[in-house]
Amino acid sequence: MEIAEEMEVEEEKSTPIPSTFKRFGLKNSIQTNFGEDYVFEIVPKVDWTSMAVSLSTNAVKVYSPLTGQYLGECKGHTSTINQISFAGPSSPHVLYSCSSDGSIRAWDSRSFQQVSCINTGPSQEVFSFSFGGAGDNLLAAGCKSQILFWDWRTMKQTACLEESHMEDVTQVQFVPGHQSKLVSASVDGLMCLFDTSGDINDDDHLLSVFNVGTSIGKVGFFGETNQKLWCLTHIETLSVWDWNDSRTVANFEDARTLASECWTLDHVDYFVDCHYSTEEDCLWVIGGTNAGTFGYFPVKWGSTNTIGSPEAIFQGGHTGIVRSVFPMSSRPGRTSRSQGIFGWTGGEDGRLCCWLSDDSPGSYCSWVSSTLVERSPKTRRTSRHSPY
Repeated sequence: MEIAEEMEVEEEKSTPIPSTFKRFGLKNSIQTNFGEDYVFEIVPKVDWTSMAVSLSTNAVKVYSPLTGQYLGECKGHTSTINQISFAGPSSPHVLYSCSSDGSIRAWDSRSFQQVSCINTGPSQEVFSFSFGGAGDNLLAAGCKSQILFWDWRTMKQTACLEESHMEDVTQVQFVPGHQSKLVSASVDGLMCLFDTSGDINDDDHLLSVFNVGTSIGKVGFFGETNQKLWCLTHIETLSVWDWNDSRTVANFEDARTLASECWTLDHVDYFVDCHYSTEEDCLWVIGGTNAGTFGYFPVKWGSTNTIGSPEAIFQGGHTGIVRSVFPMSSRPGRTSRSQGIFGWTGGEDGRLCCWLSDDSPGSYCSWVSSTLVERSPKTRRTSRHSPY
């Protein structure tokens, strides 16, 4: 499908930003939907030849990250899509998704057809999933307050943990490089570490419990051996943990205030995600405003725990809350080798925005195509922290 012609040129806005900040310009943007439909998540294929985008229409659309070309659509979910992820190098074309309709589905991203599906039951909601274990064939999923496990090869359920959490499990993630270790996070404010070797049960396989104290939204691993864990909560606090030593490394209860004091723009209203660069051994928290501006704020801990001045600021692309950031470069201030693109973002304005560094060649243009999708006959606006 061809991309619509350029419709307007984005004018760079004059903002009193210190010269030490890296400024990014908008290359182009795609209007993915209409009205109140918006973007949930953007994830890349392992070789970055395509990116999948989950939308509030309960569909997943696939685009080229280099050109923005629309490639196709995966349709089948009947409720909110809570997570999407491409498979690893052994099955690079497989795209996974889970939904509040109680299903985990696998799609062929070349034909956009569903190739397999696990149904957890009509009353279940699947908020998160992760593959690990031997050969990455063990599938873990957060389903309400339970953690369910399947052998993906046989599609048979192998275990159910139902005593570790009292409320909905928002995140499950196998630790990269430690594929028998699984971390779960919940609305009950707890993170749990499990060893999934052997026959999995609550009594024998729960290794540690971390009390964050409030509802947890996102977690991620970082560090040379992925021994550290960052945690973002639904009230916008940030904490850093060492999961192997079962200890808190840093706690930023006033994270938004610390970030807001580091720039001259509007108050930071929310955090989108965290991003880690292995090459630089640096962790950033990505904070944004309700008007659509966002920045990369370095997180520092040790003798002093602080959030530093943003190393990159993105402005002029979104008009609403940004919900997902897909960086094609490992460090803010740099661009990828492909067409000088830093990355893509999606938000509640229903747009995908592609960003270039301000010293990249070419003008910054915005184009909108109404032919990329058809509006869903029924749209439902949810809170930013869907499902909470």
